[in-house]
Amino acid sequence: MSEAKKNQKIEKACAAALEKFQKIGLDKYADIQSKLEYVLGSYQYDGNPIGLYEIGEKALKDLKKYQKEKPRLVSKKLITDLESALKEK
Repeated sequence: MSEAKKNQKIEKACAAALEKFQKIGLDKYADIQSKLEYVLGSYQYDGNPIGLYEIGEKALKDLKKYQKEKPRLVSKKLITDLESALKEK
């Protein structure tokens, strides 16, 4: 897979994770939301995906934890897309 496709995949997965955290709307996820917003903006500015991978890992952990609490609110597709994008690193 080309570098551009890998970067696009992680960007899309992180954007989907951000959207899910915004829908969840809990204060305990405010930090990860702001970090995702920052790295997505940073990536769009400089094209360097390292922050997306770093924060994507943290987002994945938080989403998995939340999925255990409320399995119907976090789709398996979101988790697998994020895991798949992180493996491409």
